[in-house]
Amino acid sequence: MDSRQIVAFSGYPGRAEFEVVCGLAGGRKVLFDHTASPEFEGPELDADVTHLSFYPWPPADLRELALAHDVILIGGGNTANMLAVWRVHGFDRVLREAWEAGVVLTGWSAGMICWFEAGVTDSFGPQLEGLRDGLGFLPGSACPHYDGEEQRRPVYQRLVRDSFPPGLALDDDAGAHYVGTTLKRVLATTPAATGYLVAHTGEQRLEAERI
Repeated sequence: MDSRQIVAFSGYPGRAEFEVVCGLAGGRKVLFDHTASPEFEGPELDADVTHLSFYPWPPADLRELALAHDVILIGGGNTANMLAVWRVHGFDRVLREAWEAGVVLTGWSAGMICWFEAGVTDSFGPQLEGLRDGLGFLPGSACPHYDGEEQRRPVYQRLVRDSFPPGLALDDDAGAHYVGTTLKRVLATTPAATGYLVAHTGEQRLEAERI
């Protein structure tokens, strides 16, 4: 079985979602990165949490630190800024190595979009735009907050019709579990929440596993 796993959440994950991630990881050592929102102190988790900051500079043992954890959790915020900081310090390469080594990668909002080739973001201002330089661990594009923000659905569908990579949209109470680069299941904590495959021909609603 492929040991590479990503669990991408649209909205802020609660206890149920986090327990799924820890179960997949087989451990509770969590490295929390809040580069997308540097002032955010992070969620309260029943875990051994280490906070990663790139300010005023990254830790000298960045690679070893990442590989020593069971889970790397990425917070929401400004996706474009986060990716730029990561790339300056080589954390994009560290994340790929951690993923390939079996560390479970997870996160919400910016921490969902970042794993894909492209995504729908408000990184550049209050308006939504397409971001095309994601990490590319997962193919295609991603759109969080599909039911939580009025413009997410129409903007994403328009972008995909206009040559943006097709991909996955998630409602706020939903997540997506990938093994390797394959979507294994959509997870949801409410009955109505789910995910959608979005292509230039429209969207396909996916069945969600309630957690």
